[in-house]
Amino acid sequence: MYAQAAVKPNTLLRNGAYGIVMRGVQKCTRGCSSLRGRKTLPLCCIKLATATDPTSGSGGMFVQSVAFVENHSGNINNISIYGQESNPTTWKMAQMNLAIRGIEPDLGSYAADTFINDLHPTLRADYIMANPPFNLSNWGAEGLKDDVRWQYGMPPAGNANFAWLQHMIYHLAPNGKMAMVLANGSLSSQTSGEGEIRKNIVDADLVECIVAMPTQLFYTTGIPVCLWFLNKDKKQKEKTLFVDARKLGTMVNRKLRELTDEDIKKISGTYDAFVDGKLEDVKGFCAVVSIEDISKKDYILTPGRYVGIEEVEDDGEPFEKKMNRLTSELADMFKKSRELEDEIRKKLGALGYEV
Repeated sequence: MYAQAAVKPNTLLRNGAYGIVMRGVQKCTRGCSSLRGRKTLPLCCIKLATATDPTSGSGGMFVQSVAFVENHSGNINNISIYGQESNPTTWKMAQMNLAIRGIEPDLGSYAADTFINDLHPTLRADYIMANPPFNLSNWGAEGLKDDVRWQYGMPPAGNANFAWLQHMIYHLAPNGKMAMVLANGSLSSQTSGEGEIRKNIVDADLVECIVAMPTQLFYTTGIPVCLWFLNKDKKQKEKTLFVDARKLGTMVNRKLRELTDEDIKKISGTYDAFVDGKLEDVKGFCAVVSIEDISKKDYILTPGRYVGIEEVEDDGEPFEKKMNRLTSELADMFKKSRELEDEIRKKLGALGYEV
């Protein structure tokens, strides 16, 4: 389901917004899914007070955004919420969900597709956030080839990832910021012109931070995702922060991982230090990279390419001694494996089954 939502100017979150975006996905996006078969996409990372969500659905992100403002002594009357949803039922649910919480949104006078019929064409939002359907095909590209939103290249008809990105960039205010969740393929795909679009966005000095997230943050899929943070007025010009957070998070059951408060603080603190110009690269976790160096890697934005391998503390055991010990342990395991294999064969033979 296509949806758009925006919250216009508020003085809150002009600093540290990207730390806040790492919070609260469990509380507001689990169970939210489109009515066109999109998988449930509960993130583990959103709370912004002024935001745009091109996939707002029933309005969960807005509810959390307003809750954040209230919890930080803000005034929700200073916030203007704009949204759009293409499914009439979901559109009505969003209206009701926000109304019962005293939030007065402008979701358009009717349900409409964000790409085909943008109900807020002149909207320029200070903050944008979105969790769009990943790798969406058949999004209406054929009828939108000359659309003004495609400032960095025509998105491919078979994948709407860069259509969502450019739609939101187009709706940013001159000093606007945005945070978006996408599948990891968006960081490296070179097919159907996506590599050129990504190059143009990077060269425009819009990409402020890329975060690679761990797997299993979703109820229905273990797919890993990444966070794109774009800023039209970056403090660190011509530089991008890469964070590899794939090792963070705690498994709460066999299938689901959640970020702890410490994990969130680690990521948000890294971003804050970057903005202040005080961040030092940490092998295996974070790196500040110039546009020139990104261009040398063909504009691929996978954090692992830039942060390197985590330095392992030397345990003091000499290499030769360690290798002798490890190979001896491996030989013992092989021997045990053969013994177990022979035992299984005997048991099966006793039952009349030969292997």
